[in-house]
Amino acid sequence: MTTYYPELADRVRSQRALLPDVYGDLDFDTPPYRHTEDPAVKSSLPEWVTARGPSLADPQRVELIRTATMLGDVAADPYAALTATRSVTDLIAMLSTACREGVDAVADVPPELVAFIESMEATPDWIDMRLVEQGARESRMPTALVSPFVTRGAFIATFTNTYAALPMALTGALSGKRASRRVNETSNFFALTTLPGAMDRHGPGFEAAAMVRLMHSMVRYNALKRSDRWDADVYGMPVPQVDQMLAGLIGSYLLAQRVLHSGRTEFDDTERAVIEFSRYRCFLLGLPEELVPREPQEIVDMLHARAALLRDGFDDETCGALVRSTMAAYLRSDRTRFDRAADAVEKSYSKMAFTQAFCHGDRRAAARMGVDITATDFARIAITIPFISGRFFAVRFALRFPRLRPVIDRYLVGLIRRRLAEYGKPEFRTDAATYATAH
Repeated sequence: MTTYYPELADRVRSQRALLPDVYGDLDFDTPPYRHTEDPAVKSSLPEWVTARGPSLADPQRVELIRTATMLGDVAADPYAALTATRSVTDLIAMLSTACREGVDAVADVPPELVAFIESMEATPDWIDMRLVEQGARESRMPTALVSPFVTRGAFIATFTNTYAALPMALTGALSGKRASRRVNETSNFFALTTLPGAMDRHGPGFEAAAMVRLMHSMVRYNALKRSDRWDADVYGMPVPQVDQMLAGLIGSYLLAQRVLHSGRTEFDDTERAVIEFSRYRCFLLGLPEELVPREPQEIVDMLHARAALLRDGFDDETCGALVRSTMAAYLRSDRTRFDRAADAVEKSYSKMAFTQAFCHGDRRAAARMGVDITATDFARIAITIPFISGRFFAVRFALRFPRLRPVIDRYLVGLIRRRLAEYGKPEFRTDAATYATAH
């Protein structure tokens, strides 16, 4: 029974009629096993983060998370389902053309593609678009100077729960060389969207968001249609929007935490721009308004509720394997002495970031999850932190002076572009032939 979010519940149930061959057997009225509201059942919200009780006691929040746990992507999923009759290569090519030139440039354009693009073009009134470009500019400094050293650690955080990690495990996309490709693709997307004009209608960030959605939709389709391991009664919807919310809002969550810890309850003007930039990126990724809050406490409460209602579970065969393969992946495009050293340094920072953010600094807990931070890692961090932190604070200080801001911004854009070249050209695709226990 839905009380607070009837429109969202209708969208969830509409998926059966939209794609009966794919979602016809899913029970959209009964929460899957992964969703738990039982206070006696351990959840994914660590006690050291916050108490679970307030989330369970909020019926509106509980209903929202329960509903969104069964929400896929009603705009992109029908297009991805065309893989039953069309090649993935053709679907990607048509989507790329539609993003760059418009749907009219696509020969024999399928209606599913038209609907997909139109949904992304329909910018909602719940986003203040006047702030988006400013927010992208404000986001360039952490993207250029901090993100390269922690992205891997944040990426593997999504693999610490069996119920959320299984879709990626099924794809085989994080084994061997495919692990480095997927990490670089994720890093590429978040970095690319911060560039000037990237998320304009025909910008590269808009196209990248569409490609990410297509990839996730293909994962949903293949998990349900091609894998014997997917049990919808246990796992629910593959790659549900409630899990996409975690990736889309992690930066906003950290910013909101800093604001609340400083004693404030609202964002200042600069922070508000960053939040609106993040919210627009979330919209392009398909997240509904209900999952994209604006205020600091709302953002924190939302992510805490998602964890509080997700059943705890760390399966070494699934989660451990994903974490280990991701940590072992070599992310540089070359293997010069400098590249190997840079890769080692980045791994050390990612280990530290993961241990601090997701294990409360407990090295033993991190090691049990596949992240073993050693004395060598600490030595690498100690040697390099004067340069990394010194550059960050120097740039932040320089940005205080209006005359220097254009120069610094060009410097940051240049760093991001060089980083994008290092990541390589993203493919944003999933190969059904690699799926574990595929039919």
